[in-house]
Amino acid sequence: MRLRVLFLCFAISLPTVAAPLPVPGQGPALRIQGSNTIGAAVGPALVKGLMEHQGLQGVHSEPGDGANEQRLVGKTRQGKTVTIEVAAHGSSTGFAALKNNRADLAAASRPIKDSELVDLESLGDLKSPEAEQVIAIDGLAIILNPRNPLNTLNTEQLAQIFNGEVSTWEALGGIGGVIHLYARDDQSGTYDTFKELVLSRRGKPLAGTAQRFESSEALSDAVSHDPQGIGFIGLPYVRQAKAVAIVDGDSQPMLPLTSLIATEDYPLSRRLFFYLPPSSRNPWAKALVDFTQGSQGQAIVAANGFIAQQVQAISVAPRPSMPDDYQALAHDAQRLTVNFRFEEGSASLDNKARQDLQRVVAYIRSHGKLDKQVTLVGFGDAKNDPQRAALLSKLRAMAVRRELVKSGVVPRDIRGFGAQMPVAANTADEGRIKNRRVEVWVY
Repeated sequence: MRLRVLFLCFAISLPTVAAPLPVPGQGPALRIQGSNTIGAAVGPALVKGLMEHQGLQGVHSEPGDGANEQRLVGKTRQGKTVTIEVAAHGSSTGFAALKNNRADLAAASRPIKDSELVDLESLGDLKSPEAEQVIAIDGLAIILNPRNPLNTLNTEQLAQIFNGEVSTWEALGGIGGVIHLYARDDQSGTYDTFKELVLSRRGKPLAGTAQRFESSEALSDAVSHDPQGIGFIGLPYVRQAKAVAIVDGDSQPMLPLTSLIATEDYPLSRRLFFYLPPSSRNPWAKALVDFTQGSQGQAIVAANGFIAQQVQAISVAPRPSMPDDYQALAHDAQRLTVNFRFEEGSASLDNKARQDLQRVVAYIRSHGKLDKQVTLVGFGDAKNDPQRAALLSKLRAMAVRRELVKSGVVPRDIRGFGAQMPVAANTADEGRIKNRRVEVWVY
């Protein structure tokens, strides 16, 4: 899909951080542990932004006590030192640190697991909208050496490659001999996401021959220097390597483009999270979450190579493979970079969708499109009865319409395209959930 971004941005305006925040008498003002993907750069950048927003002076980073750890330090106008600690050892370590009271905020590059949710029940419901905060969208890029001639792989091939079943480039129609595998370590949310999206869905473990890395940068650089290498990495860490287009099921080949990741259509897209325990009494933790969701925080997210949750209008080039009505829509309107998705087995919008509703309404209001300037387009997964699939896709669009009407938006039209134009394979629950989506188009 060829998309042209027309940079019409609007970030949600959330309440400004209360100033000034209290300065603790001793110890750090905030402790963040978890994802290396977040903690390596964007997490510290958000912390620095919050500290400067609070009026702290001379904010800088210092090495922490161990590898992949750092402290952000600044001074108040009265000369008091404020320190925030960031440790980046993998998403699992963030939840463990919450349990052991070694962290105030967990950074994760995957959703919290059911087992972790149960384990942390004493801290409150970490799946509640206030606790589970999507801060950015990331895409896992599959990277090759720049000299590798392959440009497209499907998710089934990826599972076979990283399981070791396919062990030579010639078996994929390429050249180069034995495939060398590069992967993140077991504590990494990046690895958890790849395992969930690619390996576990096909019942395959990672091959024992894979070289493992705690550092995203080191992994990417290793692949870019190895003509036989292949690895998976977060989008900001492609660096000098080559990203390939990915196919999932009957989807079109998709490169990890900003527009496709923002809508989460790209097969290996994922959400990045802060988890703030409902029981938290740390004002700096709540302030960082609010700052991150605001326009300044989302600008920092984008500046660090991730996909901000700003709403943009994009032009979609009509393709012959699209239904005629969809081609007409693409010709006349522009699509917003938001897909509304639903909780598993439910018609309820998920936590990100609830936040996105506010962003979409703010965009529509700011662009004067409240009255019949919006079309909602629903999609679903394949059903035995195509008419039922079409009906359900339209019902999902109607669920979004009800929420928009509450905010004064009167949609122009609602359309349901059933199981057409899948963005994921319908052979697994996760793919079917991804295909159950509602797009927003504006005139």
